[in-house]
Amino acid sequence: MIQRIASAADHSLRADSASAAPAELVRISAKIGANAHLVQGGGGNTSFKRDDDFWVKASGTWLAEAETRDIFVRLSLAVVRKTMSGPDIEAGIAALAPAGGLRPSIETSLHALLPHAAVLHVHSVNTIAWAAREDAQAALGEALAGLAWAWVPYRRPGLPLTTAIRETLDAAAAPPDILVLGNHGLVVGGADCAAAEALLQTVEDRLALPVRTPAPGDPGALQAANDLGWLPSDMPLLDAVGTDPVCREIATTGALYPDHVVFLGEKAVIVDEHHPLSQALADARSAGIAPPPYAVVAGAGVLLSPDLSAGGRAMLGCLADVGLRTTQGTPLRYLDDSDAAELLGWEAEAYRRARDTVPGRSSS
Repeated sequence: MIQRIASAADHSLRADSASAAPAELVRISAKIGANAHLVQGGGGNTSFKRDDDFWVKASGTWLAEAETRDIFVRLSLAVVRKTMSGPDIEAGIAALAPAGGLRPSIETSLHALLPHAAVLHVHSVNTIAWAAREDAQAALGEALAGLAWAWVPYRRPGLPLTTAIRETLDAAAAPPDILVLGNHGLVVGGADCAAAEALLQTVEDRLALPVRTPAPGDPGALQAANDLGWLPSDMPLLDAVGTDPVCREIATTGALYPDHVVFLGEKAVIVDEHHPLSQALADARSAGIAPPPYAVVAGAGVLLSPDLSAGGRAMLGCLADVGLRTTQGTPLRYLDDSDAAELLGWEAEAYRRARDTVPGRSSS
């Protein structure tokens, strides 16, 4: 059964916050950010438009912190939309950041394009489990029948995704309130934050999938493969990436959505007592592959690099949550090599990674 959106107190930002974001935007952002089934780490983004005022989440910030930190950038909607007609839209929007302030979300153009006052973009694990299927569009047509929704095929976040959404809107008979993004997530819009929140819950209810209970981990097998002193997981959910066959197959085959690539690399290495961690990482380097920050021990769980960031840990939980909602044998569409290279070589994603800290260490 789907876990409903976690409750959160309705608090406003402190009066001296730079963005002066509306209290309702702050409230719903913190609320969905506290639910790992909707948002993981610094993923997802929200926005609100009022006349020419346009508030959008800042890149690299966490929605869960909306009530304790000022995570929004306040922009002129007219200026953003004018910038979207310029020659270098992504650089132009990044340049709109206040001096010494936070940078607008990489999805700012998406939020500005949509006509809704309130827009919520989440990485719902239920939606991803649907949107990564080869037959996603047809299957979603049945699940979302009667709702004003549209399918958007996978494009790299930022301008390519906004362009695909513009094409989808142009082709629609009426503007959709729900966008399912192939291999990515979900966008909902409403006349206000309450309407957007209600619609998000409706979609979550429609797309709820049964969840398997993973087998427990095997500390002995993890220790036998761990010759580098990496960290065993302290959460059964993370160990599911090694103990659940579908989760393990996904992790070691490729990536289903952008934040998997950005924070975890393209795919995991498999280790055991006969092929320990040091050898697996050396093999990856020899093959020209950046070693991932975690390793899989089949049937036992996962080992975590000491350099695994807080965001990376959250994304590993997302991988497990998606896998546990995916049935064995479901045909999946993985991001290809060019998709991954486009993400890993993108300066905007490097900026997000740089803002993501390793637990126990201060950010630079």
